[in-house]
Amino acid sequence: MSNIASAFTHGKAFIPFFTCGDPDTATTAAAVREAVRNGATLVELGIPFSDPTAEGPVIQGANLRALRGGITTDKVFALVQDLRRDVTVPFVFMTYANVVFSYGIERFMQKCAEVGVDGMVLPDVPYEEKDEFEEVAARYGVDIISMIAPTSEQRIAMIAKEAKGFIYLVSSLGVTGVRTEIKTDLKSIMDVIRQYSKVPVAIGFGIATPDQARNMAAISDGAIVGSAIIKIIAQYGKDAPEYVGAYVKAMTEHLND
Repeated sequence: MSNIASAFTHGKAFIPFFTCGDPDTATTAAAVREAVRNGATLVELGIPFSDPTAEGPVIQGANLRALRGGITTDKVFALVQDLRRDVTVPFVFMTYANVVFSYGIERFMQKCAEVGVDGMVLPDVPYEEKDEFEEVAARYGVDIISMIAPTSEQRIAMIAKEAKGFIYLVSSLGVTGVRTEIKTDLKSIMDVIRQYSKVPVAIGFGIATPDQARNMAAISDGAIVGSAIIKIIAQYGKDAPEYVGAYVKAMTEHLND
């Protein structure tokens, strides 16, 4: 069992997303620790990129703030190394192909293994092109996390069969961001996934309220929340960690109702 699987062994998983370095790495580290202390079972860490095509304006803004603040991939690895002194939940990077290419795929995956990163989400790498990353990642015990979107249709079975770590089910069309309601027929997609894979499935994109998280977790194995957390960090800046902790606590308390 991969370390990622451990996040799904005690009820529904709550997966918060953080943009590393927004507003600085010390705040990111404190916010991650507060999230874990309050029930987060896996943490998704965004490595900032200048053209984050899957992100809405909230996370795009976080990327720009972090880049202006001088964040680099090496500083992100140092942040993870610091967190690993006391945080044991799985870590998954979310970033873009260019970030990994420019660092060097082999060097990047080796560094992930060294600091304790368990998986990666690469939203701009289609399923058909993942082998270039996956072959190297597998040598270092890093899972490339598959994404399934409402538009995946005939590809759902194919993607599900080969999935590792967990499957990231995208709740809605478009980019990340808080949504007032999620209308996609996710249960039908889940039914297809379950036919072909026993890998846990977490739903993300648009989840912001305890009710939304509970509803998504009811048909899957967990909920991923990004923009709502980034909004808290944008509002409170360096004082955000305690507010992030309170938000995560409110979300996780309702997740298994």
